[in-house]
Amino acid sequence: MKLKPLALALALGGVSLHSLAASDEHTYANLDDVVSTHLFLDLDVDFDDKQLEGFVEHSLNWKNAAARTLVLDTRDLEVDRVIYQDTQGKWHKAKFDLAARDDVKGSKLTIRFKQQAPKVRIYYNSLPQASGLQWLTPEQTASKTQPFMYSQSQAIHARSWIPVQDTPAMRVTYSARIETPENVRAVMSADNTGAFIKDGDYFFDMPQAIPPYLIAIGAGNLEYKEMSHQTAIFAEPQILDASVAEFNDTQAMIDKTEVMYGEYAWGRYDLLMLPPSFPFGGMENPRLSFITPTVVAGDKSLVNLIAHELAHSWSGNLVTNATWEDLWLNEGFTSYVENRIMEEVFGRERAVMEQSLDAAGLDAQLKDIPAPDTRLNLKLNGRDPDDAFSSVPYTKGQLFLIYLEEKFGRDVFDEFVKGYFKAYSFQSVTTAKFERYLEENLINKHPGVVSMEKVNEWIHQPGLPADAPQPTSDVFDKVDAETQAWLAGSKKASELPTANWTVHEWLHFINNLPRDLAGEKMVELDTQFNLTASTNKEVAFAWFMLAVGNGYDAIYPALDKHLSGIGRRKLIVPLYKALINNNKRDWAYEVYQGARPGYHPLAQGTIDALFN
Repeated sequence: MKLKPLALALALGGVSLHSLAASDEHTYANLDDVVSTHLFLDLDVDFDDKQLEGFVEHSLNWKNAAARTLVLDTRDLEVDRVIYQDTQGKWHKAKFDLAARDDVKGSKLTIRFKQQAPKVRIYYNSLPQASGLQWLTPEQTASKTQPFMYSQSQAIHARSWIPVQDTPAMRVTYSARIETPENVRAVMSADNTGAFIKDGDYFFDMPQAIPPYLIAIGAGNLEYKEMSHQTAIFAEPQILDASVAEFNDTQAMIDKTEVMYGEYAWGRYDLLMLPPSFPFGGMENPRLSFITPTVVAGDKSLVNLIAHELAHSWSGNLVTNATWEDLWLNEGFTSYVENRIMEEVFGRERAVMEQSLDAAGLDAQLKDIPAPDTRLNLKLNGRDPDDAFSSVPYTKGQLFLIYLEEKFGRDVFDEFVKGYFKAYSFQSVTTAKFERYLEENLINKHPGVVSMEKVNEWIHQPGLPADAPQPTSDVFDKVDAETQAWLAGSKKASELPTANWTVHEWLHFINNLPRDLAGEKMVELDTQFNLTASTNKEVAFAWFMLAVGNGYDAIYPALDKHLSGIGRRKLIVPLYKALINNNKRDWAYEVYQGARPGYHPLAQGTIDALFN
């Protein structure tokens, strides 16, 4: 019997009617009873004790008439007292229990009321080990004059500095008053006009509802410089001008994306340049993306990261994955939109090179990831949602959307994506809900192009389908030909036509060299191109990975500086793994012990696990 498309998907396990609704295993929150609709934060940034101290006030929307309990997520928070407001506006003490700490979910905070309260206020402080905060001394910053603090709330780290319903299945507006030392400027993922005057007392407002993982804060010796009427950079003075020069195409990116996918919904789009210890390339906090300084290369070669964080303004921030098992809905769409932005602003050739590099990275990672974790709709089964982050949701998700674009044509697919962003603006979406929308608005409207069986294969089966796109670049084909000539001995390194090579060509060249390259070949390359001293962090990383595997010991003084000077996990964790696997564990451990105090807690946890 031939099943109708939805019934067929049900039979294949791709969609169940029950799974259309979000069920987030990583939160204690009792969302069926009560939802927080607005937060007011009143916090003091205490650099001496490395803690945020004050209160959070929740405005509550009760959904269950019989409920008298609010359950919040916390991790490593000290709760002093809880009060609640009655319907007459009077405040009363509330009873609360803070449960024992679970290694993944933290501690459940249960608050009990005598009546359904419109507001509740929790007085608390974070602890120095908060997983979502990093505290830097003045000596650990570029300016050396003021301390620095910043948050990283994704995936479930908001609960380490705010008692909150910490799940992307809900959305909340927020406002805040933040107090800092007088010479420290605070900024947040909100309207930052209250931060223009540096006086130690700052007010913020975020009028659009966002999931809690997008609540963000930073404080340090920050200056401010506009790039356009809609964009600006907050940064320490030492990197401000270089960042403005590097990222001054941001307005063009916004303009191009609005044409393709609809209006930018967040007002301003500013960037906060973080210290080198930031564990990620960027974080898409709305109105204020957090950015690593490792992408300030001086030649705009790594600005696809800005395109990626901007793309999240549509995919992720506007339409959000409902659980962390649906992460690909955020990152796959964002990687796809990022690449479309790069094509519009910098041309098709560069966009395809970046597609190819990402696809090669995915192919390499698929060999090391357990097969069940190579599915787009991942099953975490209680694991930390940080485990969901790999090349799979990003690049496999992107390739799936490229596949659909190629099958249906760009014009048709663009309208579908634009409609998807509009239909689910300011909502959280499960994979099942997306599949239903895809079936109704693309598959059924253009019958005979792509089947729901194929959709199921992409989303719910491990690995890549046999007919997955394989992005190839004519530019890289030329690099490959030169590489083969050099490896065969018919050309010397000095004869390679590298004068006009882009960073992408260099990365393709290094990443595709044999992992058992002869020592004299390594010396020849390094002597000719001084790769060990490369100032481009991506090129340096690729070279160090090759050199560690090939036993090229000349890199080690520079590698020590690299590992000690930056905390971006992408650029350090694989190197520690390679060192351990190539009999350099003791050297790596000694370097790590010196570098660890400057790493973010997320990087510390990842690398601790490698050595343990």
